[in-house]
Amino acid sequence: MTSAAARTALDLTADLPVPDLEDLYRDLHRHPELSGREHRTAARFAEHLRKAGYDTAEGIGGTGVTGVLRNGEGPVVLLRADMDALPVQELTGLPYASETAGVMHACGHDLHVTWLAGAAAALAAGRETWSGTLVVVGQPAEETGSGAEAMVADGLYERVPRPDVLLGQHAAPGPVGLYPHVPGLILSATTDVDIVVHGRGGHGSRPETTVDPVVTAAYLVTRLQTVVSREVAPRESAVLTVGRIEAGTAANIIPSTARISLNLRTRSEAVRDRMVAAIRRIAEGECLAAGCPREPEVTVGGSFPVTVNDAETDRRVAEVHREVFGEGTVIDPGPAMGSEDFSRLAADGQPYSFWFVTTTPAATWDAAPGGDDLLARLDALPSNHSPHFAPDLSVVGPGVRTLVSAALVHLVR
Repeated sequence: MTSAAARTALDLTADLPVPDLEDLYRDLHRHPELSGREHRTAARFAEHLRKAGYDTAEGIGGTGVTGVLRNGEGPVVLLRADMDALPVQELTGLPYASETAGVMHACGHDLHVTWLAGAAAALAAGRETWSGTLVVVGQPAEETGSGAEAMVADGLYERVPRPDVLLGQHAAPGPVGLYPHVPGLILSATTDVDIVVHGRGGHGSRPETTVDPVVTAAYLVTRLQTVVSREVAPRESAVLTVGRIEAGTAANIIPSTARISLNLRTRSEAVRDRMVAAIRRIAEGECLAAGCPREPEVTVGGSFPVTVNDAETDRRVAEVHREVFGEGTVIDPGPAMGSEDFSRLAADGQPYSFWFVTTTPAATWDAAPGGDDLLARLDALPSNHSPHFAPDLSVVGPGVRTLVSAALVHLVR
């Protein structure tokens, strides 16, 4: 038996203006904007909210946008989309590829904005079917982990009603038609760490008069690989990536400093603290062994929190997605090592559900090697942050439907 929320969602999304939404998506994809600079994107999203009848505000936490639709007694439901792009040169070859050199929507946030614009309009048009208050949020700077926090700090919940529940979704690689849900930990925390190694510079012909920070940095990169393999218990999950090494200005000059930038992925604060302590110890030890004139500078930088779905909230949303899209469409892939700042919008600890929508074009999926091994085929696909990441336009309508049905789980009485 289909629930009232599922029936209503199917009714409200039966005649979506898909061509118009596809045009919006292509326009956003052509004009990507980096974190904190989403001025055009925010203006387009706000325009759609105003047309749908929402009380709209802009400029929250930088470029953040909100829309509020009050529709009688009932819960306050928040729907969120992030808006920023990445410093990636697009290589998709799409006819609507990015027109901004070195910037690309390589993570699907253009699709997120399109989905939410469509869902906001559909829910507004069908307001006679539900009761409560909708809060929609266009969030800046998710890629830097600062946007949600900035909106809250800038008085987000003094401008809009505090939500009783928060809902969000993310484009992901995988064959079109799957809606992965995890009733608990779904995304890991991430922490950036910078290390500056101080040496003694000099001429490349006289290394004996120097302390070479490049060699020390190279030893550090190798030794840091043992942090996960030898200092994190096998039952835990963690990733340590050295994403950047910078040193020197010319081939025959031994520089005075070298910089290493790391990214940690963990599923608990305790593991993260243990890894940071190991990084400090290893950096100090390698610099001591090399005779560096100063101890290294180890700076813990930006971070993302873990994303932990409220189990009951996610169960209800997953069930309505199963009703709307059919058995076998909702899967539980377990926690991913990616990270999000969505949970920071739950400033008072409100329950939330965050899920994925798979977006890989059928031709790309069919051509992926790996046969019946789903994970092997997923590993072969262009993933989020790839210059080849290109969601299929066929997911525009379903992605609107996922948000509409999730909201109606809480709003239909």
